[in-house]
Amino acid sequence: MNIKRVSTEPIEGQKPGTSGLRKKSRVVEQPHYLENFAQSVFEAIGGLAGKTLVLGGDGRYYNRRAIQTIIKMAAANQAKELLVARKGILSTPAASTVIRKYQTDGGIILSASHNPGGPQGDFGIKFNGASGGPAQENVTAKIYEHTRGIESFLTLDCPDLDLDQLGTTSVGQTSIQVIDPVADY
Repeated sequence: MNIKRVSTEPIEGQKPGTSGLRKKSRVVEQPHYLENFAQSVFEAIGGLAGKTLVLGGDGRYYNRRAIQTIIKMAAANQAKELLVARKGILSTPAASTVIRKYQTDGGIILSASHNPGGPQGDFGIKFNGASGGPAQENVTAKIYEHTRGIESFLTLDCPDLDLDQLGTTSVGQTSIQVIDPVADY
């Protein structure tokens, strides 16, 4: 598996609030949109080397594709471990519980809350810190700062993972644990 550094340019409108970044699904699907934002999150929290994150979403349109992209990027950025919800489905409250229970460094939650989903609907990306709660303003400010100057992101050239089966595998040097999304909740 080769780490690829992909050249990119800043994309306007990637300023998150405490509940993350919410955009139309078609916007998030644009080339490099998700990647730019995810890499900016990684940079804003001091990189991923040696860190463990939780990853999942509310199951809306584009959830699985986004999770596969983030897994490859987190592995390329040397995350120690990812706890990924089976089938990619993890509610925000459940994600907060998993973050706290396993004392991870935070989590990326893919949810636009109550907003309608689907190809014409909304998609959301948010970072919750080690407390399980939404990122603090200083963190979202750092994320936004990185989105405004990003020049590249890292990813791995590897096959997608099976998110339907519980268990542990590796992507590069990163341990990926597919967990039951409600067992700890």
